[in-house]
Amino acid sequence: MTLSRYSSRLISGCVLAALLLTACGAQQAETVPAPTAAPVPAPSPSPAPSAGPSPTAEPAAGLITSGLTGLPLEEMSLPRPLAVMINNAPAARPQSGISEADILYEVLAEGGITRLVGIFQSHTGVVKIGPIRSIRPYLIDIGESYGGVTVHAGGSPAAYAILQKEKKDDMDEIGRAGAYFWRDKERKAPHNLYSNAAKLREGADKLGYAGTAEVPGYLFTDKNDVLTEGEPAAEFKINFLLKSYTVGYKYSSERGTYLRWVNGKPHLDLNNGNPVEAANVIVMGADHKVLDDVGRLQIDIELGGEAVLFQRGQAVKGRWSRKPEDVIRFVKSDGTEAAMYPGVTHILIVPNSPTFSSHMEVSRVPVST
Repeated sequence: MTLSRYSSRLISGCVLAALLLTACGAQQAETVPAPTAAPVPAPSPSPAPSAGPSPTAEPAAGLITSGLTGLPLEEMSLPRPLAVMINNAPAARPQSGISEADILYEVLAEGGITRLVGIFQSHTGVVKIGPIRSIRPYLIDIGESYGGVTVHAGGSPAAYAILQKEKKDDMDEIGRAGAYFWRDKERKAPHNLYSNAAKLREGADKLGYAGTAEVPGYLFTDKNDVLTEGEPAAEFKINFLLKSYTVGYKYSSERGTYLRWVNGKPHLDLNNGNPVEAANVIVMGADHKVLDDVGRLQIDIELGGEAVLFQRGQAVKGRWSRKPEDVIRFVKSDGTEAAMYPGVTHILIVPNSPTFSSHMEVSRVPVST
């Protein structure tokens, strides 16, 4: 097995469990203008998946590879990542651009709804990203851990307090970055707000944000290495809280990836019809605490906990861990960091309540078509 390593950064979070509050009413974004920000240095990553060739192509000898995907770079460096808050309400599906994110998170927002956070860097020409939605404190943290400019439309009062007090590098459609977003007439608000990579980078430049950043990286193995640990996991389902947010992943041996399903249907990218897929899927448990009657949450994405890593049709049990100034990482039972297979990584954060395992159903063999 050949391994390569990259840099580090990180995220912070919150605490506790259990929630089943208002599902739809909590969809609205609070409004308050956003702040300015401060730069950072350095290069990073490369290409990811699409229908057609699998997103796990082996890097050619001597090529520079991405710290986020382990895939080869065409350039010597890449721009600063964009961390985009993406609407995942049923009315917002299918989304645009999510098959081109290097890293894709799914995490609860409030009332049982989930939000996606796409970390975009390798694909510099994504033509449409969205629908874009509001931000929460732990979502700021996720984006910042990758050195990203956070992109959103509105946010909770607690999120705005952080953005303004700490002068974060963020682009808010409701604030002074509105010119770099647009509404799509084919959909109803608030599920119709979009932007693209070119507009967002132009806006970040106009706002004076650094064009490069110190971007963390993962440990990668060769795409041809055989996974020798774990248990068979041909497919698995994740239930966050609501039935309308049941996610499935089915392993494709041809592509070497897990194809994502939502509520029993393949999850496709509206831009190109490509499957939303990942070479690595980390499901991790975190303490969730309800903060108010709207159902806003505090989620602890700092202290570590139970996790399962899905790769190559296998499930490996372990823990997730974070160190200061670093991203979330998967640690095996022997205490070593797991190597990722080259390609996209999805990270799903579920409540620890009633138990971590209660949110996950794993099948050794395919059980549905």
